[in-house]
Parts: sequence; structure tokens; C-alpha cells
Amino acid sequence: MFIVGLTGGIATGKSTVSEVFKEHVVEPGKRAWHKIKKEFGEDVFTKDGHLNREALGELIFQDVEKRRKLNEITHPEISREMFWAAVRCIFQGHQFIVMDLPLLFESGSMLEYIHKIIVVTCEEDLQLQRLMDRNSMSESRAKQRISAQMSLESKCEKGHFVVENSGTVEDTRQQVLKIISVLQSYNTHWKMRAIVGLCCTGIVSLLIWLGTKLVQWQQLSITRRLMQLEISAVFCASPSFVGEVYYLATIALDGVYEGSAILQRLE
Repeated sequence: MFIVGLTGGIATGKSTVSEVFKEHVVEPGKRAWHKIKKEFGEDVFTKDGHLNREALGELIFQDVEKRRKLNEITHPEISREMFWAAVRCIFQGHQFIVMDLPLLFESGSMLEYIHKIIVVTCEEDLQLQRLMDRNSMSESRAKQRISAQMSLESKCEKGHFVVENSGTVEDTRQQVLKIISVLQSYNTHWKMRAIVGLCCTGIVSLLIWLGTKLVQWQQLSITRRLMQLEISAVFCASPSFVGEVYYLATIALDGVYEGSAILQRLE
């Protein structure tokens, strides 16, 4: 399995997958939720404790340092959630997964894990109009939001595939279907499965070997303990055992001496 990164500018028509991840990460009580509350205060939260995205957006897009702070809080948590999602997909046998990463190039935290990158773009005036309509904001604020991100042209240059989303929904759909066809033709997922399979086999073999050695060691320890108990039982049952052995050994030695003396006289 390999990972495909889906990115693009704000209001260019990307999937809502990244929003789902963000909503999960900043749910009330989550680690990132506590960090945001500590950093930005109560003003960016609603009365019921949920994150007020509009208020937070207004705050961070006017202040570069605050935007950087927010990214430092949310990006590690989002990456962690995506990692475990990818692990689940691996064991489910998927050929590839697509992750919606709006700030893929800006953050750079996921680039080393991405095999292919899809950039969604559109005409600049259309992007501006979409953002103004979607968020009900003025032209100046919309331009501020757009300028806070890397330019669409720069993103397109860094991507492997580009989806031009200025036309109809069907036009966009046909472009995506072609990209999916190309991705399905790659054999990278078999290599990844082979690597994962070998790693799993090695780990299982190691565990079996360690288990066998542990059982053998336990059996040896039990045998030694039983032998010690048997010897102790012999001494406890016959306290004069050592004396008897010494007495018999003395008689044997005396017999040897007497035999030697008789042989000397015969000579």
C-alpha cells in the first residue's frame, strides 16, 4: 500500500477528509483541544466547549506567529491519527489511500511518507469568489486567507498530478478517474506488502524462538530444583548417611593395606 497526498489552495474544491480528521483531533477533552485552549484562551470556543473555527480562523490568519503555534499543536495530532488510519488500511488490504492534506507543502511533516501528490487548483478569481461565498467574508479578508498559503502555481509544480477544478463537476470527475486508473496500475503496494509480510514473519519467528528458549529454561530450572529436593530428602531421611559412607571407605582402605603387606611377605 502507498499513500497519496491530496492538497491544493483554500476553496479550490478539495475533499472534506482533512476536516473530519481535524474535527476528531480537536474534540472536547482531546490533547490538542487542551493545548489550543491554553494557547488561545476561551474566546475561540463556543459555550458548549467546541472549537469555534471562524473565530480561530480570524485570529490566526491575521497573525503569522499564532498560525505557526496552531500548526505546531494540530499537525502532530493529525499526523498521528492519519498514521493509525493508514495502518488499518494496510491490514484491510487496500492498494493505496488518499489523504487530504491542505497544508502538505507548508508544514512538510508528511512529505517523506507520501508516494504521489495530487494538487487541486482553479482560476484565481474563481478561488476568491468561492471563498467569499462559502465563508461570507469580504474580498480583503478572502485575499488575506489566500495569501497566507503557498501559491497554487508553486503547488502545481511540486505535484505529480494536477486536477483543474475550474470547470464542471463532470470535468473534474473525469480527471480524477484518469488519475485513479494510473494509481491502480502501480505495483508499489505489492512491494510494501512484501516488506510488511517479511517484517511480521521475522517478528513472529523471533517470538517463537524466545518462547521456546523460555520454556526450555523453565524446564531446566524445574529439573535442577527437583534434583536438589531429592538430595535433601536423602540426607533428611538418613542423618548417618555421611558417617556410613566414611566407615565403608575406611574398611576398604584397610583391606588394601593388609593385602599389600601379605604380598610383600610372600616375596
